Amino acid sequence: MSSASRASSTSSASGASSTSGGSSGPAVAVLGTGIMGSGMARSLLRAGLGVRVWNRTGAKARVLADDGATAFADAAEAVRGADVVLTALNDGPSVSAALEAAADGLHAGQLWLQTSTVGPDAALQLAHRADELGVVYYDSPVLGTKAPAEQGKLTVFVSGAPEGRERLTPVLDAIGQRTVWVSHEPGGASRLKLVANTWVINLVGAVAECLGLAEALQVDPRLFLDAVAGGPLDTGYLHAKAAALLTGDLTPSFALSTALKDTRLILEAAEQAGVRLDLTEASAERFARAEAAGHGAEDMIATYYAGRAEE
Repeated sequence: MSSASRASSTSSASGASSTSGGSSGPAVAVLGTGIMGSGMARSLLRAGLGVRVWNRTGAKARVLADDGATAFADAAEAVRGADVVLTALNDGPSVSAALEAAADGLHAGQLWLQTSTVGPDAALQLAHRADELGVVYYDSPVLGTKAPAEQGKLTVFVSGAPEGRERLTPVLDAIGQRTVWVSHEPGGASRLKLVANTWVINLVGAVAECLGLAEALQVDPRLFLDAVAGGPLDTGYLHAKAAALLTGDLTPSFALSTALKDTRLILEAAEQAGVRLDLTEASAERFARAEAAGHGAEDMIATYYAGRAEE
């Protein structure tokens, strides 16, 4: 993008951020309005920020208009004039594609909050592209699923230049209950996110296997849940994921196919670092079997079905 184009966009930015729906604070363009992006967009709106949304499937962005967002069919128009661009997409290639689609609307000095889990390598590649486009990149993967995104209770890991912290604070406060500043350089937050996701992925596998064994041994799974309730082995996550299975409501708060993608990112990073992760390798195999059996769009606890002999 030429410097002249950036200058033109900068001029339009000041007008848009001051008039976007009469809001105070930075105007935010959210690219990607799936489970996480739509939740964050609604949290931003509740905080009184002006929100512009775009999604490759336009209908997913347009539903947010009822909540007060301005939906755009064109990514470049969505980001033009925004103070902060927030990406919430599935993986590195989809983030990169969205950035290129938006490139003509970006302006120099614009802040880019990249919340997708893309892995350390892709985080650095995106940082390089941000430098080329003149935007200020923040590697900012979030810890949490659908409900925390909708409630503004995510934990946000951030790596990036400290100079932009004050400008980002209203956005980070709107989407998260906690911000962890990891480092000044991109990649640090993405590395921490892989560590955190390793815990979550193996925990959900443990829940699935315990309930699967209970079923096989004709043990009422509620007896197991009651046995650990309130003790040191108890977790809210155990009860939440068990409830999803016991009620049969596998509406995704975090889709199994996305969990498989993240697991592969973890294993790739571990291999590069010379670490063997046996539990995570097993989790990846279970996710892959469950996905092959048709459970990819369901919640990640559907890894439970990978333990059934017929699947």
